Amino acid sequence: MNYRFLHNNLNVFDLEKSLAFYKEALGLQVVRRKEAADGSFILVYLGYPGQVHQLELTWLRDRTEPYDLGDNEIHLAFETDDYQASLAKHQDMGCVCFINEAMGIYFIEDPDGYWLEIIPKR
Repeated sequence: MNYRFLHNNLNVFDLEKSLAFYKEALGLQVVRRKEAADGSFILVYLGYPGQVHQLELTWLRDRTEPYDLGDNEIHLAFETDDYQASLAKHQDMGCVCFINEAMGIYFIEDPDGYWLEIIPKR
């Protein structure tokens, strides 16, 4: 049997705010969108041209408060070809939540509190 890794999912409280963040912070583009006929949910898949793996953002209409991420011990990782420029951009956006100078990486936080690791291309 063979498998292909397609996407990760994050539930988001404010879909438009999240879409704007992922576009500005990481350059992710909307690949496709699916809306429930009854309006109860919207799925938006984000990605990069030529890459199969996508990020699925799920918005639920009946959600009335932000998600409790608990210890938030999970994260997604993104590689950048210009670490210093990326760090400066994210610092200007005010979304850098942790810098690990010893490892040469840092994390940004999305509007829902999910951490995203930024790794330099090595």
